[in-house]
Amino acid sequence: MGKLTLTTFVTLDGVMQAPGGPEEDPSGGFAYGGWVAPFVDEGMGEFITEVFGRAEAFLLGRRTYEIFAAYWPEHDDPADPVAGKLNRLHKYVASTTLEEPAWGPVTVLDGEHLQSEIVRAKDELAGELQVHGSGQLAQWLLARDLVDELNLLVFPVVLGAGQRLFPTGGLPTAYALTGSRTTPAGTALQTYRPTGRAAFGTVG
Repeated sequence: MGKLTLTTFVTLDGVMQAPGGPEEDPSGGFAYGGWVAPFVDEGMGEFITEVFGRAEAFLLGRRTYEIFAAYWPEHDDPADPVAGKLNRLHKYVASTTLEEPAWGPVTVLDGEHLQSEIVRAKDELAGELQVHGSGQLAQWLLARDLVDELNLLVFPVVLGAGQRLFPTGGLPTAYALTGSRTTPAGTALQTYRPTGRAAFGTVG
């Protein structure tokens, strides 16, 4: 049985929208795309290499799949730990609108039985079924306790606008910190494992 892991870039105020560039996702009038660029360094690259080294398949939302499909086939290198995995490993796409995906190997998971199909896909693996980006899908998975491990790359910037990973009304969940380090540029690399519902009490 594999495990489902979610790797996400977030700002200090929890924004995950369009980290890679201004044109990546301007939906909702978001004007701050590309906020990761000033903080890319060797430490971040090493962590991403470690994460992709554990991948056996990918689970992506439609928008992230299309962004990746437009970029990675044109930057292919079998020896590259990111491009090599993304271009060659199986990709599962959660979508009700994607009809003819061209970037494979790929399977489109339709919405009616999405949860059971994701669980089945994960259980057929020995390694990790990895989610990268895919904001709406990430929120959907978190709300259903389907994420086994969460990798957060927290960048030292506040935007004040944009789609957040943890929306208001999310499921109260406790996590155990299983790994933590900081890059030279100040990005906190944190790995968490969910431990159940959040607990509450009175301090003192």
